[in-house]
Amino acid sequence: MLLKFAKTLPILPQTSAFAANCIRPLSTTRRSFSTTDINARQELQLTYLTEDDKQGIAVLGLNRAKARNSFSRSLVDHLLESIEVLAHDKNVRVVILRSLVPGIFCAGADLKERATMTQQDVGRFVTKLRLMMTNIEQLPAPVIAAIDGPALGGGLEMALACDMRVVTSNVKLGLVETKLGIIPGAGGTQRLPRILNPAIAKELIFTARQISGEEAKSLGIANYAVTPNEDGDAAFQKALELAMEIVPNGPVGVRMAKKAIDKGLQVDLATGCAIEEACYAQIIPTKDRLEGLKAFAEKRKPKFVGE
Repeated sequence: MLLKFAKTLPILPQTSAFAANCIRPLSTTRRSFSTTDINARQELQLTYLTEDDKQGIAVLGLNRAKARNSFSRSLVDHLLESIEVLAHDKNVRVVILRSLVPGIFCAGADLKERATMTQQDVGRFVTKLRLMMTNIEQLPAPVIAAIDGPALGGGLEMALACDMRVVTSNVKLGLVETKLGIIPGAGGTQRLPRILNPAIAKELIFTARQISGEEAKSLGIANYAVTPNEDGDAAFQKALELAMEIVPNGPVGVRMAKKAIDKGLQVDLATGCAIEEACYAQIIPTKDRLEGLKAFAEKRKPKFVGE
């Protein structure tokens, strides 16, 4: 599949207007994230796709090769900054979180760096890591984790904070913290039981068991388990297909649907329906709702603007 990309943005504090001004299409079309596209000095890359049918898709690429994308202080800071940019960019309709490092999604915490921390440092770092996961979860646009390599410990916790997960069938996933005498500390003990039967989630956490992508799909952790390809990006390609199904739909509607689902899952049914009503009320005065009705009457595809 040939894709056209915008310039990769440096991960620095910036406003959404700055990010929008940085988007420029490349002069050539090339395969997604070839080795020539990757700046090895950047631990994280934020890229906007620019082809007509992919506009609105942003890709966050983990690129800490020597440390298997493990969470260092600097990588977490970069993630927090990039998530802030995405949260305030109304042009972003879907975010894909992936690895640019072959053979790994994320190995969790950087244990070498962790060993140099004081107890107070560890507490502060885990608090920041937990905040980062929450910020991913609360991004207005849907977030898809494309898992083409092992996702262990905090790596799986990050994937669980996404709205959807696509894995390769042979990939390994696991919350392995109890093997180190600790527990999942970045939301894993809360998010996994909300996705699975709590008893199954407890079994996986207590045993620190690693499961395959096929098992993750059968349990309901992953939306899709795909066959690996030669390029090592089969999960990303499937995540891209899924994102392209979302992009044509009304962005306000998609964002309000995500909000209604996420908030509603935390309350009783009656309160959840009230949340749904409040979200629907925000859609009624939008241009997109009127465009949807007009396009239906005219038997054409709607052209949503996100307003």
